Amino acid sequence: MTGSLRVLVVDDEQDVRHGLTLLAKSLQAEVREAASAEAALATIDGWTPHLVVSDISMEGMSGVELLGLLGRRFPAVRVILITGFGSIELAVEAMRRGAVDFVSKPFDNEEILASIRRYGEEAMLEETTRRMSTDANAAGFRLIAEDPRMKAVLDLVDQVAPTSMSVLIQGESGSGKELVAQAIHQAGQHRDAPFLAVNSAALPDTLLESELFGHRKGAFTGADHPREGIFAQARGGSVFLDEIALMSPAFQGKLLRVLQERTVIPLGSSTPIPVDFRLIAATSKNLQQRIEAGEFREDLYYRLRVVTIDLPRLRDRPDDIVPLAEYFLVKYAGQVRSASGRPPRLTAEALAALKAHPWKGNVRELENCIQRGLVLANGEEIQTPHLRLDDGDGPWTFPELENVSYEDGKQEALKAFQRRFVERALLKTKGNVTHAADRCGLTRAAFQRIMRSLGLDRNQFVS
Repeated sequence: MTGSLRVLVVDDEQDVRHGLTLLAKSLQAEVREAASAEAALATIDGWTPHLVVSDISMEGMSGVELLGLLGRRFPAVRVILITGFGSIELAVEAMRRGAVDFVSKPFDNEEILASIRRYGEEAMLEETTRRMSTDANAAGFRLIAEDPRMKAVLDLVDQVAPTSMSVLIQGESGSGKELVAQAIHQAGQHRDAPFLAVNSAALPDTLLESELFGHRKGAFTGADHPREGIFAQARGGSVFLDEIALMSPAFQGKLLRVLQERTVIPLGSSTPIPVDFRLIAATSKNLQQRIEAGEFREDLYYRLRVVTIDLPRLRDRPDDIVPLAEYFLVKYAGQVRSASGRPPRLTAEALAALKAHPWKGNVRELENCIQRGLVLANGEEIQTPHLRLDDGDGPWTFPELENVSYEDGKQEALKAFQRRFVERALLKTKGNVTHAADRCGLTRAAFQRIMRSLGLDRNQFVS
């Protein structure tokens, strides 16, 4: 590990802070300390770490509250939580809130060092791939459609693009909804006009209204200058509203009025302004269910869905997996140095692994996977281990739990917690079931029952 890893240690006990700092520094990390969650937030405002190692029980704000704030304000920062009174329930809650690991005091130095190393490397790798994505944006976009289901989507894009009709794109997160919206715009009659995108879920009502409708000087605190809203900026182009299902009912009514009257009233003004734009909306949620639950206006739904495009999940368009992987390989290969000078390639085994993967994160997950493989393979031949296909299904991340009940989610999280706990014990004891059971405070029989329920074989851990 290089010295570029940044770690923030948060604990109100000086001795514990000092010990954790020494451990992190042994990895040549840059380490800063904070005696409280409040001090941690002040530190992060001017210096963003890759990893935060925080106690849970502290004076003032708790570690769990800090975790929630970091998740909203600094989602790329990984958090390891430490507690002096560990329990499965607390671990499950920490996992659901986004912690990457949960360690009980007194902790084993090697255990927490391994956790800092693992999640620190992941965070550094993610930072590198984010930079790669940013650098590659100038290369434009391309829709891959070798699979018949995706070809049908492109046929519909070709049909609707020349019109001015509103379009509703439905599909799972990461399936490429914005790319389809861009394809509609580029194939339309006003391709030279702006394409403006807004994530409806990322902004509260007031900011969303200011972003879309604009505001006058003095309309609210901080409004030092008038600002033209996106609907007015479009000037005949396309406005893409992502995650439209997450708009509040009050704002849905305002959007409906804009679509009906084709005017906006900026914040702080009473004068309507004519606007000219084509609306392309997208959602990863089931709008019919939201209508039945009283969370989405039915009249707005019918305004939006003049034409509906249903994007298939990546696992439902298997013929596109390899072409997409090869496209991303070419797209990002120039950003990674190769010692041999040869262009990177995926081995046959890696391609087979890609085709067999479930891709719960869809195309976005595949893109990240190829970026990760390029970085870890140093631009050379990408083999299956370089892809780290199991990382996205690790026990501490649950993107697939967004639409399940709390109880179902808790059971999934508990099962994942058991897997990580048991696997770690077996790794520590090199597959010795008796010693692993002792480490976990379980009888050998109980430990073996858990192993059987998880489909684990001790021979996997013998070294």
